[in-house]
Amino acid sequence: MKLKIGLLSLFITLLGCNNTSHEEGNNYAYFGGQVINPKNNFVVISKREHVLDTLLLDGYNRFSYRIDSLETGFYTFRHGDEFQLVLLEPKDSIMFRLNTLDFDESLVFTGLGAKKNNYFVNEFLQNEIEEKKVFTHCQLDPKSYEDKINEVRHKKYQDLSIFKEKNTTSDLFYTIAKANIDYNYYFKKEIYPFVHYGSNKNDILNSLPEDFYAFRKSINYNDSFLKDHFTYQSFLRSNVSNLALKAHMDHSENKLFKRNSVCYTLDKLKFIDSLIDDPILKNNMLFHYTINFLTKNKDDKNYETVIASYLSKSNDIKNNKMVENYASAMNNLKKGGTLPDVMVKNYENKEYSINAMIHSPTVICFWSHTAYNHFKESHLKIKELESKYPEVTFVCINIDDYDLHTTKTTLKRNHISYENEYVLKNPKSARELLAIYPMTKTIILDKNKRIVNSNSNIFDRLFEEELLGAINR
Repeated sequence: MKLKIGLLSLFITLLGCNNTSHEEGNNYAYFGGQVINPKNNFVVISKREHVLDTLLLDGYNRFSYRIDSLETGFYTFRHGDEFQLVLLEPKDSIMFRLNTLDFDESLVFTGLGAKKNNYFVNEFLQNEIEEKKVFTHCQLDPKSYEDKINEVRHKKYQDLSIFKEKNTTSDLFYTIAKANIDYNYYFKKEIYPFVHYGSNKNDILNSLPEDFYAFRKSINYNDSFLKDHFTYQSFLRSNVSNLALKAHMDHSENKLFKRNSVCYTLDKLKFIDSLIDDPILKNNMLFHYTINFLTKNKDDKNYETVIASYLSKSNDIKNNKMVENYASAMNNLKKGGTLPDVMVKNYENKEYSINAMIHSPTVICFWSHTAYNHFKESHLKIKELESKYPEVTFVCINIDDYDLHTTKTTLKRNHISYENEYVLKNPKSARELLAIYPMTKTIILDKNKRIVNSNSNIFDRLFEEELLGAINR
């Protein structure tokens, strides 16, 4: 009962603010909420790449925020390693309630502007359910698959029509809702050749009906409004990957498709450059495919060609520097070499050189408060591996720029021992030197401190095979 009263009082506060002296114009919105079982004590609000504010939760895990000079559209709110979108229009007063144990499923909006956002959350959850089915449906022949996804699309339009009849909606809401349905449908079409079990992608592409991709003629590759939207971004990535697949199959001598080949990566970068003009969309997609290639590529001789292509197309100074630094770091983390002299601290605040901790075959993993699920899953996996390989030392390093107390509290709250747990002394420089991206990155070293693999992953099916190689050196 106290919880409901607390939520109600916050909501009244938000609504009451509408009648204050701030009502000089209508271009504002209020946004707030309550987080049950918080992972930390703040929520981050952002618009596109720009962080508007980091809002501390109060004693009841609540916050409220007024956005003046509102730019109508989607805003992102983040807590821990989870995030969601909220559509804000002038004079909205929206609050949410969620439980981090079931983030998306528990998310409910209330207040002025809540219904449209509940609609989008429900559709998001429905799309997640459909995604699990679509992989099975992709094994059907093209015509049967098309019939399946057409049926889903038709049902969604029916649901949207019913929602419009029952609720007063803006033209903007309807435009977004339609785009969401359509781009989700287009996404399903684009992924078909990749998900279909056939290994010969050329044969799959040639088996498609002539009008299978007819919708491409009407695609806006530079939708400045939808560029923040996950469904639109997912479609663009799948579309570019598919267009590049066709081009790659046409000019590749090797018909066995390799998803992370240099040639295929270069084809994707070319299509992004030719189709997308919006600088944010273009730079983000170029960075996505380039860094994805670099993190998965096993042959460092190929770095130079891909990076040169990327740099000739991207004008994002920050991303470009990240790519160059990553490639440089990976060049210094080659098999057989040693780790750079990075300093770490244990939870008694004692400092060590990372190399000084290695006296046996060693696995180094990383974690961050911003990837909370990975933090929990990786520690569970390490516990399992420790019991199987007692001769191996498993080291976990937090990469955040937080004080020692914050990180120590997180470990304590999750009942994790401080043994072999460390933090980086200088997080920013250390993250660059060790090329810590993505968060699943794992480094394997032998007993002589030599690198076996600086870009492994404890969840990879071949990880234990690599580990055995390090043990037997």
